[in-house]
Amino acid sequence: MSNTNKILTAEQEKQLRQPIDDYVGKIQSEIDSLRLDGTDKVVSLQDDIDTIKRDRIFTQEEKAAKLSQAQSDLEKARAVEAKNKDQISKLIADAENYIKEHYDKEYYLPVCESCKEEKVLAQEKYAARKSALEKEHQDNLSKLSDSHEIKDEKYVYKNRLFDAKMEYEKNLQEIKDRRHAAYSYRHHLLDMLRLSKFSIGEVWAERWENYKYKFNGRQFLLSNGLYIAIIIVFIILCAITPIIKNVPLLTYNNVLNILQQASPRMFLALGVAGLIMLAGTDLSVGRMVGMGMTTATIIMHQGPNTGMVFGHAFDFTGMPALAKVFLALFMCVLLCTVFTTIAGFFTAKFKMHPFISTMANMLVIFGLVTYSTKGVSFGAIESSIPNMIMPKINGFPTIILWAIAAIIIVWFIWNKTTFGKNLYAVGGNPEAAAVSGISVFWVTVGAFILAGILYGFGSWLECIRMFGSGSAAYGQGWEMDAIAACVVGGVSFTGGIGKISGVVVGVFIFTALTYSLTILGIDTNLQFVFSGIIILVAVTLDCLKYVQKK
Repeated sequence: MSNTNKILTAEQEKQLRQPIDDYVGKIQSEIDSLRLDGTDKVVSLQDDIDTIKRDRIFTQEEKAAKLSQAQSDLEKARAVEAKNKDQISKLIADAENYIKEHYDKEYYLPVCESCKEEKVLAQEKYAARKSALEKEHQDNLSKLSDSHEIKDEKYVYKNRLFDAKMEYEKNLQEIKDRRHAAYSYRHHLLDMLRLSKFSIGEVWAERWENYKYKFNGRQFLLSNGLYIAIIIVFIILCAITPIIKNVPLLTYNNVLNILQQASPRMFLALGVAGLIMLAGTDLSVGRMVGMGMTTATIIMHQGPNTGMVFGHAFDFTGMPALAKVFLALFMCVLLCTVFTTIAGFFTAKFKMHPFISTMANMLVIFGLVTYSTKGVSFGAIESSIPNMIMPKINGFPTIILWAIAAIIIVWFIWNKTTFGKNLYAVGGNPEAAAVSGISVFWVTVGAFILAGILYGFGSWLECIRMFGSGSAAYGQGWEMDAIAACVVGGVSFTGGIGKISGVVVGVFIFTALTYSLTILGIDTNLQFVFSGIIILVAVTLDCLKYVQKK
């Protein structure tokens, strides 16, 4: 049962806080008067100086005169600020000590106790209301015999229960707001005294309080439920692998292997992420990888190529190894970008869904590469090239640094450039973006071009990582891994929602899961089942979030 004696009214709460307001308010008034011709004037004059420097109305002579006068006034204000600094510090310390001694004991803790009792009272009222509604409902049902009337009564009963629940949740929120306001008021007092200067501990304490205040269990599970489930699965895999295979899963070498495998795939996922941001996708990623692998292997091949392309055997043995590397990279990026640009053009110009334009790309690329090479594999690249481009330093594979560089560059493009802001705008609402002056056509084509560049780099890195062996069939199914990594990472198919950090996490999750299942000896076909389930759950959660926002 609740103790109503501890429940404070709004007037009682105000009375508890009044002595604190009076004491700190008096000190604050003294501090404000001391800051008036000092700190406040310094801030105002600095703003004036910045404004004068940017202003183009004045002549150079007028600007110099105004700046000279402002600088002179600024020096005087700084002198006043320095003179009053010690007195202000003493007043602040006095106020802080008073708050520390009286705030919690005389105000915050009684409010918390009141909120606790109010919550109990709200629960009791809700339970009593439900009981009364149930009794009334049963009485009404006992008087009815017509099936339609019974159905109507049940409908009315459900609505009344829903209204009671809404009222209960509203009361809980008001109680939560009251306690949070009491906590935040102390922060407000200190903010006024210190001019927003807080210690790291105080900043994190305030952030933690705000997090608890805004925390919503259902929203948390929608946003993080899949990650939690995957982490649990991964922990289980780490536990059973030593039992089944007599080898630990989570070792330094295994982690490095996972990061190596994830590095080329990171490029592909980052490319696809931009297209998903536009509420699209790309089904041609795997075939792009096969084309890039084949091209890079032919150029960097060890010795003359035995395989032919359209009946011609290419021979690059006369070129230095470094020249082969750059030529291979250039050709991979060029070919991938040409094809993604074509898909982007049809998507942007004719409003064609990316599913169709990229599927057409997929078929064309696979057909051309398979026909031109007769589907053969082109063997290994020169053995010196991998150590040249991605050497291992004390056992650390530097291919990971390539992926880190890609993450940083794409993050910068998404978050710090006009194109990135336009990408979010077009993905969120293309009609509104067009009205605001954004070229939807060029943003769409630009996203496809960026994807092509990343695909080219990714296939080139994969070729070097695997020492060649390029063929048209290589990369089959990689588009699903890239798309799944983006979806798991929170890039929404509804468009305009996504973060680079989510894509990175998604790639690592899928690569680690695949690697773990492979070590356990799980059949590749069953691994597809796991991937499919994860994708289905990820998209379902994404749709639930979208419906909730709608």
